[in-house]
Amino acid sequence: MVKTGMATQTIATDALADQFATTRARTLALAEPLSDADATVQSMPDASPAKWHLAHTTWFFETFVLRDYVPGYHVYDTTYHYLFNSYYNGEGDRNARHNRGVMTRPSLDEIRAYRAHVDAAVLATFPDAARDLIELGCEHEAQHQELLLTDILHLFAQNPLAPAYRNEQHAVITALSDPVKWITGPVGIVEIGHDSAGFAFDCEGPRHKTYLAPHSLADRLVSNAEWQCFIEDSGYRRPELWLSEGWAWVQREAISTPLYWRGDQSFGLNGLQPHNPAAPVLHISHYEADAYARWAGARLPTEFEWEASASDLNQAFGHVWQWTASAYLPYPGYLPAPGAVGEYNGKFMSGQMVLRGSSPATPPGTARPTTRNFFPPTARWQFSGLRLAKDL
Repeated sequence: MVKTGMATQTIATDALADQFATTRARTLALAEPLSDADATVQSMPDASPAKWHLAHTTWFFETFVLRDYVPGYHVYDTTYHYLFNSYYNGEGDRNARHNRGVMTRPSLDEIRAYRAHVDAAVLATFPDAARDLIELGCEHEAQHQELLLTDILHLFAQNPLAPAYRNEQHAVITALSDPVKWITGPVGIVEIGHDSAGFAFDCEGPRHKTYLAPHSLADRLVSNAEWQCFIEDSGYRRPELWLSEGWAWVQREAISTPLYWRGDQSFGLNGLQPHNPAAPVLHISHYEADAYARWAGARLPTEFEWEASASDLNQAFGHVWQWTASAYLPYPGYLPAPGAVGEYNGKFMSGQMVLRGSSPATPPGTARPTTRNFFPPTARWQFSGLRLAKDL
């Protein structure tokens, strides 16, 4: 039994309650190695402090579940609604995204106390009418778990001491360094999108038919060794390889390697490590991926080609988010959910490119063949790489 200031109720014991508890515990575990200072600093406007991720995911449950579906629930702290809203205009004003790092208070411990309060209230009440929102909140928090890691990596990469977030030994990737083999993809009318079995974000549907022209996809991802060849062949200095905006970006930002490359080493969550030539290249933008594909005499796959062949591809999941040639746009018949929750995906369907697959930072079991990640074409701080495609 749990007391939350309302009536005492029995804790829910079903699978969704287990998912909620497991998800919430995993976020705390990811933040465990961080000091209050680590969790407060914001290294760039596109990244958020770890403390903010911990609080915002809690704000989601407090706002959309407890406030709206639990009569008599009293908000933990009225100032948190302003501090930890992200982009939900329907929920009113909020602290500007680029100013999240100035919030030295509340402290990390105070945020942990906020999480504990909301967790107890959700588990004690678990309103049936909000079950879909609780599931969405868990999946939303899983996305923020990945963002927490990518944002911490970017922060630690700015530190002259190059600190490691964790020290783990990983097996050296060697098995997929052979020459690329090409897999012929399906041709003609195929069905794309989620089929309504199990959870999916709204942007993954409706399932619909689309036409695929003859094409093939590489059986594996582009490796560090192959990217090094691109660099040595002046790939970053040849304007004919680049989209116009990409070339302007390369020149303006003086881009010459993937984001965290430092000579013959790269910086990751384990700190500075020697390049593994056979490992997939990481932390490249869509512009870089597109230029490499052109240099290699190939192109990026569309997201539909990728999805139609996902079950036949090596390294489809858990290695890198793979840039596609597809803009992030709504599928035919797409409608966002009503209310503020409807702002979750649909409002970003402009100026973004789709990535498919998943990365080492993606929580296990949360990626599907239909999952659509999306970022602007200059984004590199995510675990992003590429797979090649060709017309036939």
